[in-house]
Amino acid sequence: MNLHEYQGKSILKKYGVPIQEGIVAETPEQAVAAAEQLKKETGTGWWVVKSQIHAGGRGKGKIAGTEQRGVVLAKSLDDVKNFSQNILGNYLVTAQTSATGKKVSKVLIAQDVYYPGAEKPLEFYMSVLLNRAKGRTVIMYSPQGGMDIESVAHDTPELIFNEEIDPKVGLRDFQCRRIAFKFGLSGEAFKNMVKFVRALYNTYDAIDASMFEINPVLKTSDGKIIAVDSKVTVDGNGLFRHPDIAEMRDTTEEDATEVEAGSYGLNYVKLDGNVGCMVNGAGLAMATMDIIKLAGFDPANFLDVGGTANAARVEQAFRIILRDKNVKAILVNIFGGIVRCDRVAQGIVDAYKNIGNIQVPIIVRLQGTNAVEAQKIITDSGLKVFSAIQLQDAADLVKQVVK
Repeated sequence: MNLHEYQGKSILKKYGVPIQEGIVAETPEQAVAAAEQLKKETGTGWWVVKSQIHAGGRGKGKIAGTEQRGVVLAKSLDDVKNFSQNILGNYLVTAQTSATGKKVSKVLIAQDVYYPGAEKPLEFYMSVLLNRAKGRTVIMYSPQGGMDIESVAHDTPELIFNEEIDPKVGLRDFQCRRIAFKFGLSGEAFKNMVKFVRALYNTYDAIDASMFEINPVLKTSDGKIIAVDSKVTVDGNGLFRHPDIAEMRDTTEEDATEVEAGSYGLNYVKLDGNVGCMVNGAGLAMATMDIIKLAGFDPANFLDVGGTANAARVEQAFRIILRDKNVKAILVNIFGGIVRCDRVAQGIVDAYKNIGNIQVPIIVRLQGTNAVEAQKIITDSGLKVFSAIQLQDAADLVKQVVK
């Protein structure tokens, strides 16, 4: 589950990570009120208006059809109102969104932390994430943070460093110091960076995150180290331990069909192909998509009906698949273990009757518990359904009916 910047920062602050203070707003009037409140609390005279969407590159991104950036510095309350008005309700296009962009429903009004001083503020990059290949958490960091971090990774990869963390012992003090040293820090800034790294890792570990990205981590002119941005992904399997974080889910940032599928207990991910899939079990789903690819076509979705599927859930699965106008055929591949094949067969029949006028050919492969009874239900229904026994037979039928 992805979080907005303002949500990630609230979690960081809770665990002792210094942050750029800010207040979220949903209207231009709220934005002005937030700016006034920040001025009282922090003394800031300028503000940063930051679009809140689940995508990176907001600073370089533009509101569709305009030159308005997704992150902009406001030097007056009028600027705060005007920029917020230009952003809210419109679509922000970045390198990580589609061509149409994502609709901005909230802005974060943040304090200006690039205040003048004896030293120039420095921007660093830091992320904490899981290296699944090694089974270890990694802190990835660079002394060249900011909006051009992708160029840094491409042009000067030697400036990207990693600290692997042994899960048996956790983050060691010498690793925190090494990060601060490679950032070229000294004195109070060095000590503050050591504390920052420790607090960031503790936050990542405490909330079952799979990624925390801070870009930039800022060293202010007076030696403070603060998180100016926050991109957070939380492991969905751990959300039952964090109901407060689960409540932060913003379904408007997710695919509406995937959200609806989840409400029926279906695991659905839309893809770009033309053969719809309905399968039970993630492993079988992957194998089914592979066989579709080998047949020369592309899967239109990943859809796992789960181990306790009933007729009603199968019908809903059909409805969701059929919404995709690119689907030219549907392959139902069920191995009956916990789920009974006859329940799935009944769901197919019910879907045909209740949805009506299904023009897309359906290939059905039902094996396992009550497969014989399932075959009888399909046969007696009189529906135009293609049956297969082996997975290769199903792939051949897909090739036949799509062509």
